[in-house]
Amino acid sequence: MKVAAIVPSAGRGIRLKTRIGKPYIKLGAKPVLAHTLIALERNKKIKEILVAVQKDKISKARREIIQKYGIKKVRLLAGGRERIDSVYNALRAVSDDIDYVLIHDGVRPFVTDELIEDLLKAAARFKASVAGIPVKSTLKFVSEDRFIKHTPPRQYFWEAQTPQVFKKDLIMKAYEFARKKNIRATDDAMLVEKIGVKPKIVMGSYSNIKITTREDLELAKILIKKATMFKRCLCESG
Repeated sequence: MKVAAIVPSAGRGIRLKTRIGKPYIKLGAKPVLAHTLIALERNKKIKEILVAVQKDKISKARREIIQKYGIKKVRLLAGGRERIDSVYNALRAVSDDIDYVLIHDGVRPFVTDELIEDLLKAAARFKASVAGIPVKSTLKFVSEDRFIKHTPPRQYFWEAQTPQVFKKDLIMKAYEFARKKNIRATDDAMLVEKIGVKPKIVMGSYSNIKITTREDLELAKILIKKATMFKRCLCESG
């Protein structure tokens, strides 16, 4: 199995209210994107990592992340106007001999090798797999004027995360269909669903957060501090 990882990382951090692009905000000693790419590079099945960044940030990403942290598998390319455009640009650059494509948010830095492996196994069997977690809260279906119409059973609802893994020809077909029909989507699995394929949900992690808001960043700082302390304890005990 040869896998290409696509990492959309062209976000501007508007909801985070920062002048620094989200991928370059420091989390512990490293930028958020560096944590993500180091985790992906660790997986032996991932042969190449295509990172879509803002066009004017390509040299910054190369200098401050790729070269500084010695990440070898990465190719940088210009992102598009929206996430869906960035992923499509990267899909067209994937090498011919790749079997599966893993798509993962650049600002979701706590992805683990165990989760990647679980997703790859599921995709090999079902053609498409998505990391997700069961929702904890009760959900309400609400009308436009904000009256509750009904309360759906909570056990059928999961929060989708990334990584999401697809057979290469399947995700390419889904993106070409979306462009033809002018479909905009909030995640890649939605496009695969549009062409009749049902992705398999794989248990993700409540720690596998996407850093979008200031509150997300504060939580990420706590998680990275705990991870650093845990590694230090292991080294001292060893």
